[in-house]
Amino acid sequence: MSYDLILRGGRVVDPSQKLDAVTDVAFADGKVARIGAGLKTDAKTEVRDVSGRIVTPGLIDLHTHVYWGGTSLGIDAEDFCRRSGVTTAVDTGSAGAGNFAGFRKHVIERSEVRILAYLHVSFAGIFAFSPRVMVGESEELRLMAPLDAVEVANANRDIIVGIKVRVGARASGRSGAVPLDIALEVADQVGMPVMAHIDEPPPSYEEVIARLRPGDVLTHAFRPFPNSPATAQGTVKRAVIDARQRGVLFDIGHGKGSFAFKTARAMLANGFWPDTISSDVHALCINGPAFDQVTTMSKFLCLGMPLADVVAASTVNAAFALKRPELGSLKAGSVGDATILSIDDGRFDYVDVVGERLTGDRKIACQGVVIAGRWWHPK
Repeated sequence: MSYDLILRGGRVVDPSQKLDAVTDVAFADGKVARIGAGLKTDAKTEVRDVSGRIVTPGLIDLHTHVYWGGTSLGIDAEDFCRRSGVTTAVDTGSAGAGNFAGFRKHVIERSEVRILAYLHVSFAGIFAFSPRVMVGESEELRLMAPLDAVEVANANRDIIVGIKVRVGARASGRSGAVPLDIALEVADQVGMPVMAHIDEPPPSYEEVIARLRPGDVLTHAFRPFPNSPATAQGTVKRAVIDARQRGVLFDIGHGKGSFAFKTARAMLANGFWPDTISSDVHALCINGPAFDQVTTMSKFLCLGMPLADVVAASTVNAAFALKRPELGSLKAGSVGDATILSIDDGRFDYVDVVGERLTGDRKIACQGVVIAGRWWHPK
């Protein structure tokens, strides 16, 4: 068989196959073709020596905001993915039914990086999120657009993976959990999961997860107090454990205000690891405290989460949440995406959203990306 690209001699970490071995990965026709040692080349094969590096399935960031120029919080997906090793950026509600067409035409269809999206149940998405103007879009119930959201979700099933809603004192204010109830109705109608944002109460953490169904995602799951999933005694709240047992998925969504080391330490100490690790990168956190996906992954590595589980939370687990099994894996026939990483040893300064600092001994960095079976050279 003729290969377009071979990654030679890297440590391949692919939790979808429980694989952790030094070997080669070959790509052909935009897909993963084969994994094995000493794969043969021909005149048309590009070979990249990645010995001493880690090769993973293309990283999936389940929570980003990449409607650049269309919303005030949007960042450039290709620039972000180059620095962060992300091959699939999932935009979570930047656009609603009223402006999704522009997002698709002007950003998604032009991007070499894959962009999938949760459609916001609010008509204009997250339209007022900036250093000077901050309006919780879910507080205004007149902006809830269930009929429009159903139409747009049905018309864009190749890109839209679910329905997004933001609730909390900042996002929904006096409307409380009502926008979540509307989003759940939309999701039921189109047969998609919901991703629910939570910030400060009301509603409470418990009220939100009680409404969520199997396969729905709670993002900002390791928030600081108030609305932390951990008790003051450092245990996991019973309602949180019950929600996981019935199939609710817990996503990090670091962002500007939604991840605390104190919460993470308590959750990990109790064996409650996140289903997915995501950055919630946007214009107000890309220069800190979130920075990017590999920095968010590094924090969990330094907190004691094994590398295979950190990678799983950014690959196969995210693909499961998206219901896209062709992603997040290096199995033959999967989408031909891969990320090449290094893990540097030393002393590295990490910060969470409340200002606590952690000196970590390791840092994950992106050393290259394969998209659709080709070594990616960003424009």
